[in-house]
Amino acid sequence: MQHINKITEQILKCAFKVHSELGPGLLESAYEECLCYELKQSGLSVEKQKTLPLVYHEVKLNAGYRIDILVEGSVVVEIKSVETLNDVHTAQVLTYLKLSRCKIGLLLNFNVASLKNGIKRLIK
Repeated sequence: MQHINKITEQILKCAFKVHSELGPGLLESAYEECLCYELKQSGLSVEKQKTLPLVYHEVKLNAGYRIDILVEGSVVVEIKSVETLNDVHTAQVLTYLKLSRCKIGLLLNFNVASLKNGIKRLIK
């Protein structure tokens, strides 16, 4: 768990850097690209728009699930740029955690004045 905490700490440092430079109001895709850049610059392994199959009765179904960013193969990062985070956003990350078998997810809403108010850490 210590290793995961170090990864999430680095992700949040990078997210704060992106938010402080760009501020709120941009599209999710802009924040995603910039965060991926910062994560790679910090030496972390990053997979962007990682496809997740849904396995149902031993059959893999391509149901269109995509993790915004998967960091070090173990932390799911979902980017939002919305007025407020709601239960649907939380459910989305929990679904990604279940399908990916990851234990930690970060739901980041960049459309806030202070990023500390746009962070939700989820544990499966």
